[in-house]
Amino acid sequence: MIRQPIITFVGHIDHGKTTLQDYIRHSSIAKSETGMITQHIGCSNISLDAVKKICGSLLDSLNLKITIPGLLFIDTPGHAAFTNLRKRGGNLADMAVLVINIQEGVMPQTVECISILKQYKTPFVVALNKIDLLQGWQNKAAFLAQNISLQPENTQQILDTKVYGVVGKLSETGFNSERFDRVEDYTKQIVIVPTSALTGEGIPELLMILTGLTQKFMEKKLDVSIEGNAKATILEVKEDKGLGKTMDAIIYEGALNQNDTIVIGTLDKPIATKIKALFKPALLADMKDKKTKFSSVNHVSAACGVKIIAPDIENVVAGMPLRSCLPDEVEKAKEEIKKEVEEVLIETDAQGIVIKADSLGSLEALIKLLKEKNISIKKASIGNISKKDVADALTSYEKEMLNAVVLGFNVELMPDTNAQNVNIITNNVIYKLIENFEKWQQEEKKKIEGKQLEFLIRPCKIQIMKGYVFRQNNPAVVGVDILAGTLKAGTPLMKSDGNLITEAKSIQQEQETVNEVEKGKQAAVSLPKVTVGRQIHEEDILYSAVPEEDFKKLKEFKKYLSHEEIVLLKEIASIMREKNPVWGI
Repeated sequence: MIRQPIITFVGHIDHGKTTLQDYIRHSSIAKSETGMITQHIGCSNISLDAVKKICGSLLDSLNLKITIPGLLFIDTPGHAAFTNLRKRGGNLADMAVLVINIQEGVMPQTVECISILKQYKTPFVVALNKIDLLQGWQNKAAFLAQNISLQPENTQQILDTKVYGVVGKLSETGFNSERFDRVEDYTKQIVIVPTSALTGEGIPELLMILTGLTQKFMEKKLDVSIEGNAKATILEVKEDKGLGKTMDAIIYEGALNQNDTIVIGTLDKPIATKIKALFKPALLADMKDKKTKFSSVNHVSAACGVKIIAPDIENVVAGMPLRSCLPDEVEKAKEEIKKEVEEVLIETDAQGIVIKADSLGSLEALIKLLKEKNISIKKASIGNISKKDVADALTSYEKEMLNAVVLGFNVELMPDTNAQNVNIITNNVIYKLIENFEKWQQEEKKKIEGKQLEFLIRPCKIQIMKGYVFRQNNPAVVGVDILAGTLKAGTPLMKSDGNLITEAKSIQQEQETVNEVEKGKQAAVSLPKVTVGRQIHEEDILYSAVPEEDFKKLKEFKKYLSHEEIVLLKEIASIMREKNPVWGI
């Protein structure tokens, strides 16, 4: 039997994911959200009758026999980027609606959503929302294509500019896209539907396209058993007033009955428990709406959202797999689930960072994005950051300081956890977390390389000033002009023939001893093992005698050298290669 396609709405915060669905449901969930931002995961069952009512004659234009029983909408917070909708080897969502504010365009979290949709190979359409805010826009017709054609020419141009701005951004991420009424090939182009969650414009077209695409291209995928053992994913585990601890789950295959034996993945090992009660939301309602009336049911089948009451679910977290089975199949089901969870909770790389997340789905998404950037992961697990996590990260400190890090997505550092020598980076937005980590790594790398530079002989060029010989020998003390680079105390010095003759033993400026002196300044320098008039003379030019090994390292750290130092380094190399043609190569 054909089940409903599971549709998830993703996008940047405040771009209208919930209000779009709100319009479809004719409820007021979005208005009751804190700051109009989605706080919890919910799902709504939109029957085919409801779809037909909204789309009207548009559905007939598809020339398709509609066999799907409706659409199951999942409203996911933008920062969660639908990651809890995970299942082995992919995602629960059959399709996604990427919501983009037409005024703001593609934002950082939009890019994150596109990246995750790409990772999971989830097809999507774009709802280019808030068209009612376009300059000169008027709601003149029931259907969008006609409405666009009735807009003033200037408004139509503004719309096209916005649409093709998004087309350009999607192209940068490898997707070909087009406005819904100009699409030539639905298998090769992402559909962009201009919408307004305020007026409802574009919503019939959006539902028509979702219905048509899932019906035409996913019928085989949607043809699943709606009886037999259930396969589900946990969306949320929470305390419900009067019910105690409950699990919200999405069933994507099979059926669940009251008193069924179920096996669920946990933070420890899979558990087997029995369903005490099942609750299903009323049709066209949302599972997270406090006013939603849940009705107790004995039986539910795919695809649907269901609230489950069962004992011993303390260690269950969002994103965990759930299976129903016969009592004699429990061990087999436990083994399958253990395997699936362990695939995510990796401890593969000998060296790498430690990562933590609040759910299995978000951990999986974080791992995928880090692996894409070739960032090694030593350990990945669920829950707040503990002393053990810090200890695991600390073992990396001596081998590779840049790996002494714990990244935490949507988690906190547990009290009394000493994080000395370990950097803890937390954020509740995945892309921000990775961005902050990369920024920290770059800064630390710079510091480490900067420290290494401190011990290298840097390029320097000085000239002994005429009339400034303060002592001829033991040691010679002369006034010098710094022509290029920085002269540091202890720098070995050579003549322009490449012969090492002395070192800048000490440097004085205005009778004060200093460690270094920069280009354009003068100083008195003591030079042992030379006599003025023999090995050195007034107006002689001396260079820092850069050892060959230091020269090679300086080439590695070229980005930290000034243009002048790089030019001087080449001059020193030319001098040294007069004697040894392969010097420094």
